[in-house]
Amino acid sequence: MRTASRISCAALTVCALLLAQPAPPTITNWHRASESPILSPQGNGWESAGTFNPAVVVHHGKFVMLYRAQDRAGTSRLGYAESTDGIHFRRRPQPVLSPETAYEKDGGVEDPRLVQFDDTYYLTYTGYNKKDAQLCLAKSKDLTHWRRLGVILPAYKGKWNVGWTKSGAIVPEKIDGKYWMYFLGTSADKADQTGLAYSTDLIHWTEALDTPALPTRPGKFDSRVAEPGPAPILTNDRIILIYNGADDKFVYRTGVAIFDRKDPRHLLTRSSDPIFSPEKDWERVGQVANVAFVEGAVPQCGHYLFYYGGADKYVGAAQAEVSLGGAASITPHK
Repeated sequence: MRTASRISCAALTVCALLLAQPAPPTITNWHRASESPILSPQGNGWESAGTFNPAVVVHHGKFVMLYRAQDRAGTSRLGYAESTDGIHFRRRPQPVLSPETAYEKDGGVEDPRLVQFDDTYYLTYTGYNKKDAQLCLAKSKDLTHWRRLGVILPAYKGKWNVGWTKSGAIVPEKIDGKYWMYFLGTSADKADQTGLAYSTDLIHWTEALDTPALPTRPGKFDSRVAEPGPAPILTNDRIILIYNGADDKFVYRTGVAIFDRKDPRHLLTRSSDPIFSPEKDWERVGQVANVAFVEGAVPQCGHYLFYYGGADKYVGAAQAEVSLGGAASITPHK
């Protein structure tokens, strides 16, 4: 009886501990908020070939989008557009960031991601000079006038990265007195994988790991690329990273990875299947075929709006319910 009683007590203790654990965050009911592109190329100038890969925030009550615009020579600039409903955007006639420095010359400024600390917005972007692509930083208080802060993770100089650096998704709050950023690097086997770095000033960054924080997985939808999306979503104890995975045929789909908020290096779980895939003609045919590439996320009442590039030519919008402590697991798009 004593042994049985002890076993029963131990079982009850384990059950109590499991019940006390916070429920995992969930992302459900992912669907397109618009069946057609919300932004398309126009004219014969700086945004004639493609408008894609957007970052979006709410500023002074309006949705503000910075998007990658490409001309027919292949040079990229960042355009600016505003909206009152998050779907219908009015763009400005001129870009807000154009290539100026040696590390941006000819190739341009690409793939913006935004995060805000206090009253300042920080923009990570790729500086590309037709030779090297490197992760760069700029800052602004109004999202229009930008001050460059330079290359923050040089190409070819990582602990495991032997190639270019891109796609800086900065965690929107300090953890353990540091800023943290998930980024894209290329390992020796040519796989594009997510790394992790930390900083005390947002300018000088140190890699946190000797290996990728979010590696590619053979045979999965992210077998060739696992690339950070927008700035992560935070819960009380989790970091939710929306990421872009590509398989061996370079079809880009959306995945979710969840890290420990107390230790951003610790990967807790990730989606086994994609939650979003390119299905519309404008997501499958463009400058690069079969691409749905999420780079923007904005919280709304009970849901999030997610913004993505379609086929490296268009901007699309999707919507999903994000529970910061639900009982279900991540579910794929149906």
